[in-house]
Amino acid sequence: MEVSGWGRFPKTTAEIIEPVDSASLKKIVLAQNKSDSLICRGAGRSYGDSSLASRMLSSRFLDSFLALDEKAQTIRCGAGVSLDAILKLCIPRGLFLKVVPGTRFVTVGGAIAADVHGKNHHQDGSFCDYVQNFSLMLASGEIVICSEQENSELFHATCAGMGLTGVIVDATIALEKLSSASIRQHSLVANNLKECFELLEANNGSKYSVAWLDCLSRGDELGRSLLFLGEHDEENESRAKLKYRSRGGPGIPFSTPAFLLNRFTMAIFNNSYFNLKKRSKQESIVDYDSYFFPLDNIGNWNRLYGSKGFLQYQFVIPTDAAFEGISKVLSKVSAAGKGSFLSVLKKFGKQNKNLLSFPREGYTLTLDFKREEKIFPLLNELDEIVLDHGGRLYLAKDARMSEAMFKAGYPEWERFLQVKNRVDPSSMFSSLQSNRLGLS
Repeated sequence: MEVSGWGRFPKTTAEIIEPVDSASLKKIVLAQNKSDSLICRGAGRSYGDSSLASRMLSSRFLDSFLALDEKAQTIRCGAGVSLDAILKLCIPRGLFLKVVPGTRFVTVGGAIAADVHGKNHHQDGSFCDYVQNFSLMLASGEIVICSEQENSELFHATCAGMGLTGVIVDATIALEKLSSASIRQHSLVANNLKECFELLEANNGSKYSVAWLDCLSRGDELGRSLLFLGEHDEENESRAKLKYRSRGGPGIPFSTPAFLLNRFTMAIFNNSYFNLKKRSKQESIVDYDSYFFPLDNIGNWNRLYGSKGFLQYQFVIPTDAAFEGISKVLSKVSAAGKGSFLSVLKKFGKQNKNLLSFPREGYTLTLDFKREEKIFPLLNELDEIVLDHGGRLYLAKDARMSEAMFKAGYPEWERFLQVKNRVDPSSMFSSLQSNRLGLS
């Protein structure tokens, strides 16, 4: 069948295999032809080709809850369990995930494979910092337990390893105590990128922070933005009940005509959104789902970019070079008129020990681009800016990065390959992405 990532580019024809337990998974792995590529796939929410291969192992049925220890604040579950399912179980019990990405529909296995991050990385790090251990099936069919203390080298290669070391079967994750499911949100206006950086630094003590940027603004308004700070609303526990929420908003039933997305329509949207939010209340109480997962309320929102799909371009630049590098990227994007509705800036804290983990201390910018031939030369130019400023791209969003770009941005790639070659000497676990980047 034809499959793709969330960006709907690239597409490939693949065989989808759906093991129901570890026993059936082992049979599949042992029967795998070493010349064929095999990769695990969760909910399909990575944007590019990191979960695409000729044969794909779906974790759809590896979705059992195995243990919930409310006292120790941990949960053990199958790799196919979604973060949404965890929140549905845990929020009424006063527990919450320590790190959530921009969608609740990723699986636990996918969150570990990409070492996803959220709006609180500057304080709390990334998802894998709270993974206590996981079971990993190797190419040999053996299942090993990995943690900081046990098989630690394999642990740090698998976290953010994009499924290339084996198949995550289940995992134990640390949770945090929660007394309110609502978020106290504080909105601030930045008239340009400099003001946005200053506000992010001044509010570094806020647990959650994210800025929406108008990537088409120019001149003195380059990088004008809206900063959304957040804290769990602990002051109003009676009003903010511990209730799981799953708002079903409108869905996009078909791919919209690509010509509707152009610099004029995006400029109108960005200008309207900026001015509307600028006039809105600065303080508000919002549901956790609307703060953390705003796009989840629009079904199939990826269809808005047309049938050819889109590319999400996310990079991080170290703190000292971040303002200059991001200013150059925004200037290039604005001049080309190829900006997006979704332009998000966040601050990262210290990087962890995972060999291919994306976050590092600095600033990360995310941009969406409608797929068209003219966009690829622009992205190549952005690559040069990112590299010149010591940055790198996010593997979970990537669909076209060069091998040279990858290896320059991820200095631990050789150590990762050493671990992979030891546990998967024939490189059975590989993807379109890993082949392109020289990892398989």
